[in-house]
Amino acid sequence: MTDAATGEAEGQGADTDCAQGGRPDAAAQVGGLIFAVLLVDPELRIVEANHAAENLFGTSAKRFVGQMLIDTIGTVGNRVAERLADPEAALVARDQVIAAGGTEKRVNLTVSPVSGYPGWRVVTLSEIAHEENARDDSGESSLGAPTILAHEIKNPLAAIRGAGQLVARKLPHGDKKLARMITDEVDRIARLIDRMQQLGSTRAEPLIPCNPHEAIRSAIATVRAAGAEGVTIREEFDPSLPPVMANRDALEQVLINLVSNARDAAMGDARPEIVVQTRFVSGLAFSAIRLGRMVRLPIEITVSDNGAGIDAAMREHVFEPFVSSKKSGQGLGLALVRKLVRDMNGSVSHERDSRAGLTHFRLHLPLGVADSAS
Repeated sequence: MTDAATGEAEGQGADTDCAQGGRPDAAAQVGGLIFAVLLVDPELRIVEANHAAENLFGTSAKRFVGQMLIDTIGTVGNRVAERLADPEAALVARDQVIAAGGTEKRVNLTVSPVSGYPGWRVVTLSEIAHEENARDDSGESSLGAPTILAHEIKNPLAAIRGAGQLVARKLPHGDKKLARMITDEVDRIARLIDRMQQLGSTRAEPLIPCNPHEAIRSAIATVRAAGAEGVTIREEFDPSLPPVMANRDALEQVLINLVSNARDAAMGDARPEIVVQTRFVSGLAFSAIRLGRMVRLPIEITVSDNGAGIDAAMREHVFEPFVSSKKSGQGLGLALVRKLVRDMNGSVSHERDSRAGLTHFRLHLPLGVADSAS
């Protein structure tokens, strides 16, 4: 853990232990955790914080160490406030909304009294969106059975389409429209099945170092060509950003889906605007568990829009298949985004900043190097 006074010394100690091949000390163990850890004193003032806490709050520990816990995480519910007021009470609170890094984030929160130190407590904050992305699916897809079924459906669909084309040749001109409707609907169903099969695929495409800004600009150009009149799309890029380890086509597809969704959401605003931002959040900012190893995800791509946002009841399900807030939506776009991002060993999360009236979708991706393991 780090604080304004002792962080440097503790870090040097951990480096020495590692160099000597010894067992990691407590500071190194806490520093390597993928969820935020805060040490608070009997007055609920933050004394120490780990690297994951810095990422959660979007700033260095020096800026919030010394502040009161409530001032840092914002207003909490009555139950949480009552437990915090009791210096000896432990607490487990799931799905809490806190203010972190200028946005609202959903977290699971725990408070643990420190034995032998009256009033001192350890607070953990685990962002729910990252927990969901860190799950190991063990190669099994929830769409495995529908994918097999989809494969079997495509054969009769091809026959129906062929029959429709043959019928169209023999029908009077006035009736050809009905035959074309048959083939058009068959094509639409086939495209839907293709997307279901892509979701259920367990084969990941090869990953290579890619320029994220090239993929973003290509995706934006595609969305504009498809129709984005009246929508302002701004780029806020970090020009020094290194390459990411990704599949270029998959990354571009992810960005097309996110920017298209942002465009549709922003259209309801008087001045629709989308902002695509990139930044480097440091090598220890966030780690996700992939295939039994730690993967650092320091490259962040954020797609933000000023639309009304996703209905609150649906926000925790936005990445699930067949969940959509659009009237004609199939609910596969964001499910495909999550699948493709996971295949690239990355993380995707959704946030709604009600105060600013903005919706953020954040991608975290590994560096474009051969070995991104910590």
